[in-house]
Amino acid sequence: MSNLKTIFSCANCGAQFPKWSGRCLECGAWGTLAQETKDSHQAKAQELKKISPAKIIDLKDIKGGDLKRLSTGLKEADRVLGGGLVPGSLILLSGEPGIGKSTLVAQIAGAPNSNLKVIYASGEESAAQVKNRLERLNCRLDKFKFISETNVEKIIAAAQANKPDLLIIDSIQTVYSNQVVTEAGGVSQIRAVAVSFLELAKEHDISVLLIGHITKDGQVAGPKSLEHIVDTVLSLEAETHHNYALLRSTKNRFGSVNELGVLEMTSHGFREISNPASVFINEEIGALAGSVLGCIIEGSRPFLIDLQALVSKTVFGYPQRKASGFDLNRLQVLSAVISKRSKINLLAQDIILNVAGGLRISDPALDLAAVAAIVSSYLNKPFRRDTIVLGEVGLGGEVRRIFRLEERLKEAKRLGFKQALIPEGKIKAETALKLIKIKNLEDLVEFINN
Repeated sequence: MSNLKTIFSCANCGAQFPKWSGRCLECGAWGTLAQETKDSHQAKAQELKKISPAKIIDLKDIKGGDLKRLSTGLKEADRVLGGGLVPGSLILLSGEPGIGKSTLVAQIAGAPNSNLKVIYASGEESAAQVKNRLERLNCRLDKFKFISETNVEKIIAAAQANKPDLLIIDSIQTVYSNQVVTEAGGVSQIRAVAVSFLELAKEHDISVLLIGHITKDGQVAGPKSLEHIVDTVLSLEAETHHNYALLRSTKNRFGSVNELGVLEMTSHGFREISNPASVFINEEIGALAGSVLGCIIEGSRPFLIDLQALVSKTVFGYPQRKASGFDLNRLQVLSAVISKRSKINLLAQDIILNVAGGLRISDPALDLAAVAAIVSSYLNKPFRRDTIVLGEVGLGGEVRRIFRLEERLKEAKRLGFKQALIPEGKIKAETALKLIKIKNLEDLVEFINN
C-alpha cells in the first residue's frame, strides 16, 4: 500500500481536509484550499521526534546475586514456588470453586513458622468469617491485616501505606477498577486489575497473590487471560477419592514448572504429606494380574505409580482403547508395538489402562511398566509387588534408557523394593536392588511367563 496521501490544505489557517471544498471550514476563507501530497511515514517520524526517549539502564551497573525469597511456612508451597516467595512477584492461584484455595492462602498467611507481614483483601467474606477460619486453622493473627474492599485503587493505596510482604486478593473476580466502565468479573476488568497489581508488585517489592476461580471444565476466560501477565501460575487440583490436593506450577519465571506439591485436606486445613513418594500406591494389595509399579519424577521428587491394565476380548466391532491418567495416543502406540514385536496379538482385545490414585502422567519412563501391565493382564499372570519396572519402549520393540534412572532406583530401594526391571546399560551408582535388564519386549514376556 502506498504511503502517499492526497490532502487539501488551507493557505490562510493551515487546516487540512480529505476533500476539496470552496470554503475552509475552519477559518471561513473562500478559495484557499490547495491540493498537497503527504508522506504518512514522514509525518509519523516528525511525531516520534516530539516523544521523549525511554530511560536506558546499563545492566552491568545493576547489583546481581541470588533472588531473596520469603518462606511461606508450608514446605510444599515453597517447593512448587521454587524455594519461596520472590519479593515483587505476581502470583495467580487458580482452581475450581470449593477446592480449598482460600484455606491454602490462609495457612500461608498465618503459618506459625512464617514471619510474613500479610494483608488479606477479600470481597467474598467478612472480617469475622475470615477470622473464624484462621482460628480454626490455628493461624497466627498478630502479623495479619484484613481489608474488606473490592476497589483496586483503595487496596493499592492501603498496601503502599502499610508495606506488607504479601498481599492476598480473594478473589480477583470480585475486584474492580474505576478506570474501566464494566462490572467486576469481566475480562477487561480482570486484566486492568491485574496490571494495577503488577505495577504495585514491581514498584514496591510486594508479593501479590491473586486467587482466581475456574469452572469445572476450566473454560472461564478470567484466570486464563491473566497467565501472560503474572509471574507465576499455580494450579490447585483435588483428588477427591483419596482426599489429596495437588499443587502444580504451570508457569514460573523464578523456578521450575515441574515441581508437584502433595497436600492432604483435614478438618484443620491442609497437611503436608511426609512421604509423598508412596502416596499413590497401596502397600496392602498383593500381586495382581495387570498391576505393575513404576516411577516418575516431578521436578526433584520421585513418585511411585501403580499402573493397572485390563485386557478383555472384544465383543464386536473395533477394539476399544481407554486410558485414565495416561496418554491415550501413547497407549495406542504401545498396543501396536506389542502386537507387532511380540507373539501377543491385541488386535481383537479391549485395553483399559488406569493410573491408580488419579494422577495424570506423561513420563516416557512408564512405557515399560504400561506394557508389562498389559501383558500381565492378557496372560493373567500376577506381577510381583516388590518389583519396579522402568524403561521407555521404542517402535522396534526395544527398551530404551531413561533419564535419572539412579534416582528412581534409590527411591525404590528406600521404599522396600527387592528387584527392578531396567533397560540394558551400565548403572553409574551402586544399588542393592536386584537388577533384571530387559533388551526388548520378548525378554519382558519371558520374564512375566516365568
